[in-house]
Amino acid sequence: MITGVVTVLSYAATVATQDTLAAVVSALPSTSRAGDVRSRLLLVNAVTVPLGLGVARALPVREDERALRSVLRQAAWRSAATGLGGVLVIGGDWVATSLDRRLGTHGRLSRLPLAVPIGVLVAAGLEWNRRRTVVDEGPVSPTPGLVVLAGSLGAGLGVTAGVAALAVGEARLASALGGALAARLPGSALTWRLAGHAAVLSIVGGATSMAWQRAMQRIERATTTVDPVLESGEDSSAVLATCSGSDASLVTWKGMGREGRRHVLTTVRARPWAGRPAGLPDLSISTVTGEPAIDDPVEVYVGLDNAPSPKARVELALAEMDRTGAWDRSLVMLVSPTGTGYVNYCAVAAAQYLTRGDVATVTLQYSKRPSPLSLGMIDDAREQNRLLWSRVVERVRDLPGERRPRVVLFGESLGAHTSQDVFLHWGTLGLRALGIERALWVGTPYASRWAQEVVRGGRADTDEDLVAVVNDFGQVEAMPDPRRSRLRYVMVSHDNDGVTKFGTDLLLRQPAWLQGPRSPIEDVSPYSQRGVPPRMRWRPITTFMQLLVDMKNAQTPGLYQASKHDYRPDLTRFINEVYSLGAAEEQLVRVEAALAQREQVRERLFHEAEPVTSPRP
Repeated sequence: MITGVVTVLSYAATVATQDTLAAVVSALPSTSRAGDVRSRLLLVNAVTVPLGLGVARALPVREDERALRSVLRQAAWRSAATGLGGVLVIGGDWVATSLDRRLGTHGRLSRLPLAVPIGVLVAAGLEWNRRRTVVDEGPVSPTPGLVVLAGSLGAGLGVTAGVAALAVGEARLASALGGALAARLPGSALTWRLAGHAAVLSIVGGATSMAWQRAMQRIERATTTVDPVLESGEDSSAVLATCSGSDASLVTWKGMGREGRRHVLTTVRARPWAGRPAGLPDLSISTVTGEPAIDDPVEVYVGLDNAPSPKARVELALAEMDRTGAWDRSLVMLVSPTGTGYVNYCAVAAAQYLTRGDVATVTLQYSKRPSPLSLGMIDDAREQNRLLWSRVVERVRDLPGERRPRVVLFGESLGAHTSQDVFLHWGTLGLRALGIERALWVGTPYASRWAQEVVRGGRADTDEDLVAVVNDFGQVEAMPDPRRSRLRYVMVSHDNDGVTKFGTDLLLRQPAWLQGPRSPIEDVSPYSQRGVPPRMRWRPITTFMQLLVDMKNAQTPGLYQASKHDYRPDLTRFINEVYSLGAAEEQLVRVEAALAQREQVRERLFHEAEPVTSPRP
């Protein structure tokens, strides 16, 4: 499918560029001789090659470059590539025509589709040259069979034909509409044909917009649907009093949405639950850690429908923190959820186990849509987070020194982006100024500008010793002790996670992670594999499409393993390390085993058809 889309888009871009070069030729003094026109077109294409390459070379890639620079470099490269193609095809046609005259074949040679063999030869030469410089990393994946290859070829040709048919249909409809208008209204046929294109595309755009809005409404309805976990349907009765949505809570159960309700239902209990449903294991804090719990954890969660505005949601969250005694916990964990409002269960549970319940988590929902469809809500999420966190830190600073809890952050995927955005252009200084002692982000999207600023380095507002971007915990363990002890703000980004690599700028420039020589993929089980395939290279349209699919595939639910966009097995050790909780190795192993078991139970509770038997009062 990617091959089909890339073929169509590349062809369209090349044809548009060649039309532009043809327009340059037509602007020159006219002549009636076809050979003269072809010679001038050949000359313009030939001149475009060194000119385009020269401009592209004069505009090397910069990490912080503006979009205009990227566009100019790509336009120059595309012009050079198109010019080279034009020279080869026009030159080949000229040779074929000359041979026709000498051999008397009456034009049969010049009618052959010379672009096909010429294109194949040029592509083969470029691929041969590329392979000479690539490190041999062995087979990246099993060699596909003939059936798979045939299916792939069919999909590519099908997409190409389908998109081409749509383009032809649009062109004919626009021409028919333009012709009808030209016959009845003043103006040239060309002008009205352009108007026809505008009309057809406007209709298509309007229909697409309506379909999009209806799809978003269906998605949002699904995220607010009540899906009972308990047989009685009275799930809120099973929620701890220290959590939102409980019978004593200021936050209504219905307004919390599906993800908020699931979040508080999976709170780790301090002690064995006498009324737990049949078939559920005892995974309380005291049972798992072997030590007495300090208290029941606090979970404050305010859904998008719990209050009408960001300010009202912040006020409700603060009131709920007062009710639950969140300020009395030693650790306050501020969480920015993903687009749907999902909070990683393993991250929260790990903190609750390792602190023995002495932790309060606070979350505000900002969207009801999956993260890829919530990108337009990043600004709202940033401002809501900024308001809440400022108020929380203000309250913490008003407490006596011996009672002040430590304040830390957690964010996953779009939640990482929206939490980092609060400190955009402030580096690590912004985090420290706001009183955020430590932060852990997993699966940070490539588009996070704060992450780009901090990782790029050289900023006066950033202490680079406090920040690290790692693939796995083994890389933290390998750090020298002075470096490891200074870590405060850590981003865990798997090398094979498409979410951490995909961005719209892939259309225009080569990303830093695809520049320079790369080592072969390294297997570091049980962690996610390290490295980017050395054979992978950047192409303007192809890489964008490939990473778009990689991003989608990375988020597909699967086995409980550290890989792609699944960070659940990584979290226990990172939570302990980054938040400086000081748990021993034996405790970490026990918590890791409990989290794996909890995920199996959670899967059964939330994704199986039948609710479990309700507990007795």
